[in-house]
Amino acid sequence: MARRFFGTDGIRGKVGEAPITPDFVLKLGWAAGQVFRDKGQAHVLVGKDTRISGYMFESALEAGLSAAGVDTQLLGPMPTPGIAYLTRTLRAKAGIVISASHNPYQDNGIKFFSAAGKKLADEIEEAIEAQLERPMTTVAPDRLGKAMRIADARGRYIEFCKSTVPSCMDLSGLHIVVDCAHGATYHIAPHVFSEVGAKVECIGVSPDGLNINAGCGSMHPEVIQREVVRCGADVGIAFDGDGDRVLMVDHTGALVDGDEVLYIIAVSRRALGKLEGPVVGTVMTNLGLEHALAELGVPLLRSQVGDRYVMEMLEAHGGILGGESSGHVICLDRTTTGDGIISALQVLAEMWRTGKSLFELKQGMRKYPQVLRNVRIKTKPPRLEAVGPLWEAKQEVERRLNGSGRVLLRPSGTEPVIRAMIEGQDAVLIEQLAQELAEVVTRTLA
Repeated sequence: MARRFFGTDGIRGKVGEAPITPDFVLKLGWAAGQVFRDKGQAHVLVGKDTRISGYMFESALEAGLSAAGVDTQLLGPMPTPGIAYLTRTLRAKAGIVISASHNPYQDNGIKFFSAAGKKLADEIEEAIEAQLERPMTTVAPDRLGKAMRIADARGRYIEFCKSTVPSCMDLSGLHIVVDCAHGATYHIAPHVFSEVGAKVECIGVSPDGLNINAGCGSMHPEVIQREVVRCGADVGIAFDGDGDRVLMVDHTGALVDGDEVLYIIAVSRRALGKLEGPVVGTVMTNLGLEHALAELGVPLLRSQVGDRYVMEMLEAHGGILGGESSGHVICLDRTTTGDGIISALQVLAEMWRTGKSLFELKQGMRKYPQVLRNVRIKTKPPRLEAVGPLWEAKQEVERRLNGSGRVLLRPSGTEPVIRAMIEGQDAVLIEQLAQELAEVVTRTLA
């Protein structure tokens, strides 16, 4: 079935433009309620991030679910992974997240978790889309769904986060700067890190509905990099608006991205004899991670870009660790989805276990220089391999790299753009090669 609305991570767009409108979200709530009720599912959780449109869409979802005869438990502002956790532990049959993640406040979106705290199966999303094609109806008044607010959602999730590291872990003496991007972690992350003993300074913890991700958080790590150096902190931790991504900063102000976070956690699990299966990255994962893991005898598999695909490959190959350079890191031995707070805690736990700084822990991985060029095109070809001049240019670049790097050509999934990425040991050479390849893309497809 061709999907009209669901992408790789739910439904997302600009507020007020189809499909991110109150009338559509009302019907989406009803359609989802129809599917969940038909499967004997009685109640769902609804949480959101801090953008102003969340109020409107929360009400619309609640009304739609009620019309379908499904009860709603409202969580209020809550990180996306926190909603996944609470869906599972409160025995809800589904969780609904109102968030556009790292996007600005003008955007919003809806995504779902199953009763197990994982992304919905394709067949469930397809069933919801099928319901959207039908006229909306309302159950009898005595069967309307009820709504209630969960008062202790924040405390439950804080305790869960702390439970993912040793109970004896004491970070006294560690100075941390936390940037919550004025997003869903603003009232949770500072408590988690302070309750394990760290001295915590906070930025990005004053959401007003309009400032989510605005010049702060993981989308603007230069802010926390400056702050770590200014106040002489040991570590910086920056989240995106919904808390499923994390970037870190060492005491020198250097950025530690998702690939390096994944490396540190993998090394930790291996040292404790608890690393299972391969580590999973994406086609964009830095070659340095692959080489560093290979030296430890740990294979790296690459999926398509997107946490859904990382998760699918982890489950298919029995792995527990995966992630993306952007900071979306999945620790399946701790939780069911990517979680920025939990990922950061695993790195802090390794610092505590080894007595090493974040700067020292990342030294085992040497990142290769990486250059990305985005070229706008008129028409996206069905297969890039079929575009002779372009594919020949790619093979020529690979020949010139002579095994010391790699080339990736891929179309964007959301816009008319071809992404040309080159990675290698020689920064000057790959800059030159990336420009040459981008020019071929322009001549051939633009």
